[in-house]
Amino acid sequence: MSTYNIFQIAIPEFKHIHDAKLQHAQAVELLKCIFKEIPKLSNQQLETIGLDKAIYDAIKHGMFEFIDEIIELYPEIIWRKDKKGRTLFANAIVLRQEKIFNHVFRLGEKQRITLLRHDIFRNNFLHLAAKLSPPSRLDHISGAALQMQRELQWFEELRRILPPKFEEELNENNRTPASLFSHEHKELMKEGEKWMKNNAASCMVVATLISAVMFTSAFTVPGGIDEKTGSPIFLRSNAFLVFVIANSLSLFSSSTSVLVFLGVLTSHYAEKDFLQSLPAKSILGLFTLFFSIVTMMVAFGSAIFITLQERLAWVSIPVIILSTVPIAFFTLLQFPLLIEMLVSTYCCRIFDIPQTKLK
Repeated sequence: MSTYNIFQIAIPEFKHIHDAKLQHAQAVELLKCIFKEIPKLSNQQLETIGLDKAIYDAIKHGMFEFIDEIIELYPEIIWRKDKKGRTLFANAIVLRQEKIFNHVFRLGEKQRITLLRHDIFRNNFLHLAAKLSPPSRLDHISGAALQMQRELQWFEELRRILPPKFEEELNENNRTPASLFSHEHKELMKEGEKWMKNNAASCMVVATLISAVMFTSAFTVPGGIDEKTGSPIFLRSNAFLVFVIANSLSLFSSSTSVLVFLGVLTSHYAEKDFLQSLPAKSILGLFTLFFSIVTMMVAFGSAIFITLQERLAWVSIPVIILSTVPIAFFTLLQFPLLIEMLVSTYCCRIFDIPQTKLK
């Protein structure tokens, strides 16, 4: 029995995966054969077979293998324009396909001149980056504020690599790229402001409640106060030390969270704020809120242990375990958003290769 038959018996899905891989490899080979014939065809024949539509659909669906193969076998394709006067790299910007646009950095200096082209509407590449992304691309990003941030990242990164004169050029509607960006993203910006304020207001309420509870519990310590000395009865207990430290950390972090989210609510909400300022404040606010919840539960667990350690010490164990439930809920509901904000703000770049400004 062959290795393939053994895998097929042991793993029922193996045949399906194998067939899919085989079909993919055969499709790539077929594409190579077709692309080798393209240079032999006239411009009219290329229009007849719908080459421009095929390239546009490949870019739209992120089929970078298709684009890589056609550029490798028919390099002149990078100069070809569709009916709107846009090259494949121009369409990659409009459709927000960074993997395909990254191919431009593998081209030589002369080939990069394609980035200086304009379409029939006199839009340069910065104008195209100023247009609103297709809904299919925006839907992959959670929250209107993060969607606005992604749009700004595209615009800013292209601004860094394109000539400065592009920022002042007017299209047929007499709009500069910056003016077009503001016009196209007017509604998204309003939605982003609403999303950010709602999120900040909700988190601020929770942080305020935590800080109020922690402030109160600082003066009502578990076990009470010794009437003679005025000191806490369990002052020398390790559990009491844990309670004091956790209570203090929770109070400080929740108070910080309140102030940060207050800053979010009172922000000017200018376009540039969505790029770095607002996401950074939200990250700090969510992190301090999460930290305050964790330390609050630690303070609660230590208080329960101090109160019950004399008679019902075993009861404190399940209570402490149950106190992790709010932490788990917050982690499931809000932590993914915190991670996404961190990645999109500090760890994510549109283009993988260092940019050099074109002249």
